[in-house]
Amino acid sequence: MTSPDLRSQLASLTTEAFRPELAEIDRLPTLDIARLMNGEDAGVASAVAAQLPRIAAAVDAVAERMARGGRLVYAGAGTAGRLGVLDASECPPTFNTDPGRVVGLIAGGPEAMVSSVEGAEDSPELARKDLDSLGLTADDAVVGVSASGRTPYAVGAVEHARGLGALTVGLSCNADSALAAAAEHGIEVVVGPELLTGSTRLKAGTAQKLVLNMLSTITMIRLGKTYGNLMVDVRASNDKLRARSRRIVSLATGAADEEIERALTESGGEVKNAILTLLADIDGPTAARLLEESGGHLRAALAHAAG
Repeated sequence: MTSPDLRSQLASLTTEAFRPELAEIDRLPTLDIARLMNGEDAGVASAVAAQLPRIAAAVDAVAERMARGGRLVYAGAGTAGRLGVLDASECPPTFNTDPGRVVGLIAGGPEAMVSSVEGAEDSPELARKDLDSLGLTADDAVVGVSASGRTPYAVGAVEHARGLGALTVGLSCNADSALAAAAEHGIEVVVGPELLTGSTRLKAGTAQKLVLNMLSTITMIRLGKTYGNLMVDVRASNDKLRARSRRIVSLATGAADEEIERALTESGGEVKNAILTLLADIDGPTAARLLEESGGHLRAALAHAAG
């Protein structure tokens, strides 16, 4: 049984608000319901836009930590936790990051990705245990994610991480949230009440996904994982990605197919190295050295090669 205090807390949250005008939604034709949902979703981007300065400040802080070897860690429960795990899992194939550099923690562990783990989200102690298992340091950044902004697992993760000197970000969808207050960087994307009362996998989930996209993608841009809008650190782990690698080298250099194949072979399939060998007219070992000296930033390596 839930306590009256918790019920009162939930009733005060924007994300939990009841919308009387939608009380007959189940009587509507399917197309009308779809139009309603689409109209609701249309406002999410503007809610995110209102938080762009805070998002940018968080990105710069995360990138600074990661540039000196730190990690980006997401911590959340339920939908929020799943979104963090999703974003983290997509960084290795997209940006060729080590799987341990961007980590998604979900209350209840891997089992919670596909089924509910009773009580897990209510445990700040579990969050502390999960973070301690990573050996968290002051170079790391922890992003607590919670639509309500009150989930004990997310708040506990941020509080524990901050106590260890790590950078902390709190992402929620309610104003004046405990999560944002606990973090150095609070991001509150207020999307309003949901179409289905309290179903925060809808607008709130979409908003969180958009912000996580920004946090990881722009951080990787700042870390030199791209060249312009090309994913030059993509990991060619399957046929599609191998074809994409060749296309990226082609777009970046305009080289002929045989030159691209030769450059990729010489660089061991590393797209960034292949581009550098072609644009700077240098060999593979020299390209590797210049990239290492430039911290992996292709533009800086090209500038060094030029002289």
